Amino acid sequence: MTHRSTMSSPYMQFAKLNSTARYNLAASGVASYSLSQLPFRLDQLEINGPTIYGYAPLQERIAKKNQVSPDCVVAAAGASMANHLAMAATFDPGDDILIEDPTYELLSSTARYLGAAIRKFPRRLDQGFRLDPEIVAKHITPRTKLIILTNLHNPSSAFTDETTLATVGEVARSVGARVLVDEVYVETLFDRPVRSAFHLGDNFVVTNSLTKAYGLSGLRCGWVLAQPDLARRMWSINDLYGATPVHPAELLSVIAFDQLDQIAARAGALLEANRRNLNNLLDFCPGIECFRPEFGTVVFPRLRNGQVDEFFERLKRNYDTSFVPGRFFDMPEHFRIGIGGDEEMTAEGLRRLRQGLEKQSVGS
Repeated sequence: MTHRSTMSSPYMQFAKLNSTARYNLAASGVASYSLSQLPFRLDQLEINGPTIYGYAPLQERIAKKNQVSPDCVVAAAGASMANHLAMAATFDPGDDILIEDPTYELLSSTARYLGAAIRKFPRRLDQGFRLDPEIVAKHITPRTKLIILTNLHNPSSAFTDETTLATVGEVARSVGARVLVDEVYVETLFDRPVRSAFHLGDNFVVTNSLTKAYGLSGLRCGWVLAQPDLARRMWSINDLYGATPVHPAELLSVIAFDQLDQIAARAGALLEANRRNLNNLLDFCPGIECFRPEFGTVVFPRLRNGQVDEFFERLKRNYDTSFVPGRFFDMPEHFRIGIGGDEEMTAEGLRRLRQGLEKQSVGS
């Protein structure tokens, strides 16, 4: 049994300490947007501001983007804290939750830290990692309090449409459960934006941020969408963690929202170029099996031969290139490739990955 006082996120420790390489295909977000590209003057920033439970201009912009009332918005320090608050407010220690497999490690680690009894349901490579409501229904129990999903799916970038999500919502409602949908990566559907799953029913809770799709991670602008009574509960829980937000970041986030079309255009062009290079790699790499998503910043191929961890070490040592081993998603035969980086760096990283895969195939 893991004690709460010793809990940690193995993935985050890897990402911070061991994933660094000159050609970094381990990052899951779009390359950083430069502060110099935001149109602001220094005299627009203040250290302290009128923030109590949310900074009103930021609350209004998040609400407008998602077509909800501001009292349904809980601002948070990034999507990770948003997910923490959403879980802390929707189940108690010992409650059952149901989570997709594979999933983002920090989601399951946070649930475990909060004392959840975790059950899993599969999303399979041979089905394009699609979300199947019938499989969810087979794994839910009368004790389930929360179903946790990602859309786009992390780590595969598989997209789930509104009809499927609504069906999962009905499955959850049949046992009195809520559905938590992390929508961080659905933001990458720049040209085909979709309505937030929050609108599918009052048992849906949604988390999101400006971090992954827009290259604005440093602003830590995350949020939860929840019914007003549940949102108030989350604000109270957040008092334990972040009584006073970083006001300059709130101000810059407001400015970023006002420039979001421009920021999205830059991110969309970058991902389009990098996806072309990714598809070139996938076309000529029989050593891996991969579902090809239409959107997103990551893919999750399976290595046909050899051990992924050993391949990771060789690729990093011999090619100065990194990815995320699949063991962090409980699928050790897979690995996650990020395509949100600088175009030149990503192209070279993919080229080196292909060289490593070719050598891996010969060696095996």
